[in-house]
Amino acid sequence: MMLYPAMSDLLKEVNGRYLLVNLAARRAREISEYAEEQGIELSEKPVSLAIGEIAESKLGAVPVED
Repeated sequence: MMLYPAMSDLLKEVNGRYLLVNLAARRAREISEYAEEQGIELSEKPVSLAIGEIAESKLGAVPVED
């Protein structure tokens, strides 16, 4: 996994910095809560794992129509 994916690479997966931050924060919270519930010790910080998922196209945002 990449240590620091370039912002330009992340923005290819998510349209906009604000959306990227929200998506990463939400996923990091999910990872953290799951690890705590299951008693799993994470090898990396939840934010790093979330950003890695975004960089690897495992996680993205889908636009919602009004």
